[in-house]
Order: sequence, then C-alpha cells, then structure tokens
Amino acid sequence: MEEFEQRVGSTDLTPGEIARYSRHLLLPEVGLRGQRRLKAARVLCVGAGGLGSPVSMYLAAAGVGTLGLVDFDVVDASNLQRQILHGTEDVGKPKLDSAKRRLHSINPDVGLELHPLRLARDNALDLVRSYDLVVDGTDNFPTRYLVNDACVLTGRPFVYGSIFRWEGQVAVFNHGADSPNYRCLFPEPPPPGLVPNCAEGGVFGVLPGVVGTLQATEVVKLITGVGEPLSGKLLLFDALSMTFRTIRLKKSPDNPLNGAHPTITELVDYEAFCGIDQDEPVPSTSVEALRDARAAGDAPFVLDVRKEHEAEIADLGADQRIPVGELETRLDELRASRDAVVVVHCKAGGRSARAVRMLRAAGYDRAVNLEGGVLAWGERIDPDVPRY
Repeated sequence: MEEFEQRVGSTDLTPGEIARYSRHLLLPEVGLRGQRRLKAARVLCVGAGGLGSPVSMYLAAAGVGTLGLVDFDVVDASNLQRQILHGTEDVGKPKLDSAKRRLHSINPDVGLELHPLRLARDNALDLVRSYDLVVDGTDNFPTRYLVNDACVLTGRPFVYGSIFRWEGQVAVFNHGADSPNYRCLFPEPPPPGLVPNCAEGGVFGVLPGVVGTLQATEVVKLITGVGEPLSGKLLLFDALSMTFRTIRLKKSPDNPLNGAHPTITELVDYEAFCGIDQDEPVPSTSVEALRDARAAGDAPFVLDVRKEHEAEIADLGADQRIPVGELETRLDELRASRDAVVVVHCKAGGRSARAVRMLRAAGYDRAVNLEGGVLAWGERIDPDVPRY
C-alpha cells in the first residue's frame, strides 16, 4: 500500500533498535530495509487468547512498530494452560491488561493499541482499515467470517489460523488479486454445535503455540517481502503424528466476495449467517430446582450427554450417560419413559440444549435442559465439583 511505503520511507532505526534487532539485520533477506518495514508496519491481532498470545509476543519481539489487539474477555483459570500472555495473578482481570504488561516487558518500543470491544459489523471496517494486515486469533465462526469479509472489503491481507484438539491450520488469505479468501475454503459455516469449541472439545496446550508462531512467521514474511507466503495454500499440522502437509487453494468464482460484481459489498449479520441463536430456546430448569427435587425425594431422570472422560473429571450423579453425538442413534437405549421428566446436562448447557431438541422431537415431551450444566452446579450448589 502506498501509505505503508510512505511510512517505510520516513522510518529509521535508533542505535538501541539496531542492537536489539541485530540478528535480524545480519540476515541478508531482512537487513536494515526489512527491519524498517517491520517498524513501519501496523498489525491488528483479533483475539488475545491461545493464538493471539504467541502471535503478539513474537511480533512484538520482532519489532512490529504498532500492534493492535482486540479482546473484550477476562482471564479464566482454564486459559492458563495455553494462553501464555497471561499468568495466575491475572485471573478475573481483562486480558488486554495482562497483554499490555507482557508485551511491553518483551519490547517497550512497540506501540500498542488496545481495543476492548467485541468486533462487530458496525466497527470492523473502520478498525481493519486502520491497519496494514490482520491476524486471526478468533475462536468462533461468526467473528472469523466477519474479519475475512472486512479484510476483503478493505483490501487487507488476512493471516488465518485455527486449532482443534490436536490439529491446526494456517493460511494467508486476500494477498493479491489472485489470492483466495476464507470463503473460498469454507463457503458455508458448519451447522451450529457440530464443531465443539475449546471449552467443549478441549485443546492440546502447546498447539496454539505452534500455530500462532507459524502465523507470526507469515506476518513477518509479508511485511518484509521475503520468502513464499502461504497464499493459495493451506498448511495442516497434526501434533499427535507430528506431521505437516500443504494443500493448494484456488480462488473460487462462486465466492460472493469475488469477481467483477460481488454480491457481498458490505458486512452482513454474521450471527444469522452462522445460524447462531436461530433456534427457539428449549425448556429448561435450574440447578437449584434439580437440587430441591432430589432433596424432596422427587428426583427426575438425569441424562448426561458428555463423553466418558469428562464424567471422570466431574460427575453430577446422572442416571444415564449417552454422548450427544450418539444420542440420535442410541435413543432406544434410553431408560427413561417418554412421559418422564428428563433433565439433560452437559458442561455448560450448549450440548444439552441440542439433546433436548432431539428428545422432544422423538416424543420425550418433558425433557428439559439444565441451565449452566456442571459449571453452574459447581458454582451455585457444590463448590467441590471441579470447574474444567
């Protein structure tokens, strides 16, 4: 971009910066020219969690001049296994607070622009437009499609990364006229609830470190103009087998963002596009009501739709356990009668809500969802139940 090149032309390194980045300067592919480009660059990282932690730390260490961080969440104890920007003392505090402290500790010369907000269709274009490129540290499909579309509409490269249990993906989207974007790879989001998030499916703690470091590598390559970026390619990483493979991607003519006359020319309702909150709420009951019913000797039938390894962590004394992914094909195993009250629970209430819809469709008209699941029970009924 012309604006970026103008910034590069007016950027010099101080003696202290020359000493700090000397190992970069000794690389002929980087040198003074590349380090000036890094210092002139403005990079936006959406998310300060598992991927955002290694991305922002390595970009700060590399000398990116201005680093923007978008995050509105607070640190939870369950984050600490992988989100290395944050420490035990940060639990309960805004992630951007600990991110600022950690990144300034790594490199006080990096300019940090903190955005404590939820990225949405009414603010994304202006925010993305103020940076040279965007890095994906998101953990949900609506935000990822939103960021992708904002990058296409503003002409910004998008360094994509995702993690799932033991596997990760990295790609560079929207880098040049022939580069595909995220919608070329995934034209439609998966049905709601089909792909569990980290809170439901778990994630290997080191995985976001690997994937985030690969993303940071691509950012530095894009800024300095060295090497071959992952544009038109998708890098797949499997931590269990320690294998990498790359598949080719093409720009799709069916992508509504592509072509001379794209059908998407502005940001859309991404919650609706991804099918979030489109279903009617399911009948539910509270953890207090379940406790009181048990105490009165009128306990309902309780169905746990988590997997076995989760039940080993925390158990509410369910009458039966059938994982939600198997429920539809195992309904004949359910020991509750169709006219009984069936209280369905999972960890937090998402999977159990899906299970209640299945049960009611099958004639279990008194099936209800336990609001908040195991987490609510541990918080409001029995503090000895582990939070996981």
